[in-house]
Amino acid sequence: MADLKSLPKIDLHRHLEGSLRLETLLEIARKYKLKIPADNLETLRPYVQVTNDPATHEAFLAKFEVLRHFYRTPELIHRLVYEAVADAAEDNIKYLELRFSPQALTRVRGFSMADAADWVIESVAQAEADYDIQVGLIVTLVRHDPIQQARHVAEIAFERYGKGIVGLDLAGDEVKFPSRPFTPLFKEAKQVGLGITVHAGEWASAFGVREAVLDLYADRIGHGVRTLENSEILRLVRDRQTAFEVCLTSNLQTGVVHQMDHHPLVDMLDVGLNATINTDDPSISNCTLTDEYEIAVHRLKIGYTALRQSIMMAAAAAFLPPNGQQALVQKFDALLPESAAVDGRSPLSIS
Repeated sequence: MADLKSLPKIDLHRHLEGSLRLETLLEIARKYKLKIPADNLETLRPYVQVTNDPATHEAFLAKFEVLRHFYRTPELIHRLVYEAVADAAEDNIKYLELRFSPQALTRVRGFSMADAADWVIESVAQAEADYDIQVGLIVTLVRHDPIQQARHVAEIAFERYGKGIVGLDLAGDEVKFPSRPFTPLFKEAKQVGLGITVHAGEWASAFGVREAVLDLYADRIGHGVRTLENSEILRLVRDRQTAFEVCLTSNLQTGVVHQMDHHPLVDMLDVGLNATINTDDPSISNCTLTDEYEIAVHRLKIGYTALRQSIMMAAAAAFLPPNGQQALVQKFDALLPESAAVDGRSPLSIS
């Protein structure tokens, strides 16, 4: 018998900058005398983690503005990256795609973005060697950053494709900043061979999903829960077998959904979308992937069969070359039991 924590997992949507240990942040805040209350974890917590914040994307994104001040040295960046992977491995995540923004790691201290990307790659490689986990890195462009900076960041990703970097992402405020200016960069990314994922259909309408698929060549959609609002776009993503990176707790905290019991994950699965379950920002949201699986199984009642199917869809959607993708699918098909009992009182019981 095993519970959900023991279940082998895949997380396709996890931001490095939202995956930092609070204990390490407290240590940094004290050592570098940051202008953030850091008497203990509880005084620090509201600045870097969702506590009593309003359920808006503005409040959620504000945490990232604070977190930028913690990347004080190359050694600290190495440590924070290594710990993020170690924490994922501790949650029995066997395959992780960790996305990061070189611009976020370098903005305060003025490090080279290329150097910062290399530090992340090196730290991930060390963590992979020390833990039973496979990690691919996704470089994130930000909608509200200048397009010339986005090009520089994208070129860093292009140069490191196959050397730790597997994909390109677009994130940021989709309400105020459209995706179309980034089309040339994503066209080039597709030509290079990078996987493409785009945050869309989260805070704005389903039309952002159509733009992501048709204009940015997206293989996967970050969140995308509002796709259900438009039947034409729903047909488009089903026909193309687009994968969706759903993040339950994050959606509640940003006001995308108002009640967890009404989360559209259930409907997404029912209409045949390739919906996967992920964390988004585990330290900001104070959650693990085990917690997200618990919500899916016990609150949304999707059952083990649907959960297993979702994990298998994540394996098939991984940004790996075809032989690596096939190997990952075969690995998880062997690791995951065909059936399991869920009694509603205890965690998942797997026999």
